[in-house]
Amino acid sequence: MTQMKLTKEHIHSLKGLAHSMKPVLIMGEKGVTESFLAEAERAIEYHELIKIRIAGDDRDAKKAIAAQITEALGATMIQHIGNVITLFKRNHEEPKIFFK
Repeated sequence: MTQMKLTKEHIHSLKGLAHSMKPVLIMGEKGVTESFLAEAERAIEYHELIKIRIAGDDRDAKKAIAAQITEALGATMIQHIGNVITLFKRNHEEPKIFFK
């Protein structure tokens, strides 16, 4: 299934929901591995909205890693602040987050 189109209001709402969340995954020294992506896929399918902490100091490298993770998961990046990215992917069979 295709990912739903998010409006500015949806993104604003998702940022509010994510504000108090802790990262569910922390990328280690090995970077983006198959097992990391598999765990991220399970987490985003279950929660729909997740935070991931990205290791590293290089800003451009973190942007590239964030884009790689987002694309691999077929998710939408809600925000990228420092080392943390927030991703959303609708679970069409069992949605957990509903918009007005």
